[in-house]
Amino acid sequence: MSTAPPRVYAARLVGLPIFDPQGDQVGKVRDLVVAIRSAESQPRVLGMVAEVFGRRRIFVPMTRVTNIDSGQVYTTGLLNMRRFEQRSTETLVIGQLLDRSVVITGSAGTGAGVRGTVYDVAMEQARNRDWVLSRVAVQEPAKGLRRRGQTHVVEWRDVQGLVGREEAQGATHLIAALNEMRPADAASMIHDLPVERRAAVVAALDDERLADVLEELPEEDQVQILEELDSERAADVLEEMSPDDAADLIADLPPETAEILLDLMEPEEAEDVRRLMSYVENTAGAMMTPEPVILPPDATIADALAHVRNPDLTPALAALVYVCRQPLETPTGKFLGVAHIQRLLREPPSTLVAGALDDSMENLRPEATIDQVAAHLATYNLVAAPVVDENGHLLGAVTVDDLLDHMLPSNWRDRMPRDGGPLGARRG
Repeated sequence: MSTAPPRVYAARLVGLPIFDPQGDQVGKVRDLVVAIRSAESQPRVLGMVAEVFGRRRIFVPMTRVTNIDSGQVYTTGLLNMRRFEQRSTETLVIGQLLDRSVVITGSAGTGAGVRGTVYDVAMEQARNRDWVLSRVAVQEPAKGLRRRGQTHVVEWRDVQGLVGREEAQGATHLIAALNEMRPADAASMIHDLPVERRAAVVAALDDERLADVLEELPEEDQVQILEELDSERAADVLEEMSPDDAADLIADLPPETAEILLDLMEPEEAEDVRRLMSYVENTAGAMMTPEPVILPPDATIADALAHVRNPDLTPALAALVYVCRQPLETPTGKFLGVAHIQRLLREPPSTLVAGALDDSMENLRPEATIDQVAAHLATYNLVAAPVVDENGHLLGAVTVDDLLDHMLPSNWRDRMPRDGGPLGARRG
């Protein structure tokens, strides 16, 4: 008895690890590349867009894919490390087909005449071993009190609206996929979207998520996206960004635009950004984060541990608690010292945090150069360090990720490792 070929849905492929024959992970799936020739014939799947070495995107032909099974993708291990560039004859399944407005035709039987949007697409192997897009998952608009509309899974040929451009394509289902990703992964996908599609995605993202993604994008993408937003929303997004990242981005804008946005921001948020922008570039003051975990000396160890549990803190910011006298907003009152998370975990919860201070370190000054900051972190084996002014007030904290952002070249995510990795045939 013959069995139906396995069907793989594109949205479930995104994020799956890709392995070589030795079982070593070489990347992650980010999208499928297909060639759409007509509304009737099933599009051939040309390959996968894979993310390797952090943020670099390459093309993996389906001829290099040996198996898709149990949430994993296996390849021959022979990969071309050249950056993926989409051709005019190619379509990205996740980036361009999701959220298309379509109509199910009469030949589909059940669901005929229904209008809806694409929320997933399935592929399977044809008899000639080529992978083709075979099924389309369509969701009707919500009706009445329903949160979600009815769904239908139909043959490719039974759907109209999948070929050609759509001027007003939504982004609901693509946004859902992006929200499941880490900000850096979502930023990488948005970076490679066509201009019109990226604009729709940016418009649909909420301000907080857009801020997280902007922090991970290259500078030119950050500026372009921010300039395309209306001023009110741009200011709202900047408020959601960490002040040091917002300061770096505003510094890349034309001065008149920067001043308009700063005036539209909440005064407290704008004050932090203006202060960071007042320091010389690539100094401790310019790269520091003005919102570390700051506590008064009468706080307990339990208070400190509760603060560093905040999931919004990066690991580097959660590594130290900064103890100061009032006021606790930077610039603070007198800076008393730092308490390391390791030390806090060894102390009774009711103990005062002031009793666990490490006051043996010298403090960074805001004018410290990038090399001096690096030497300071290396000398004391730190992932973060306080920045203190000449009067002993805490101004902020420099973390190792702040330092690396400024030390690495602007295009470091796109650069290949020295060994270049295994190379295969170029795309034909």
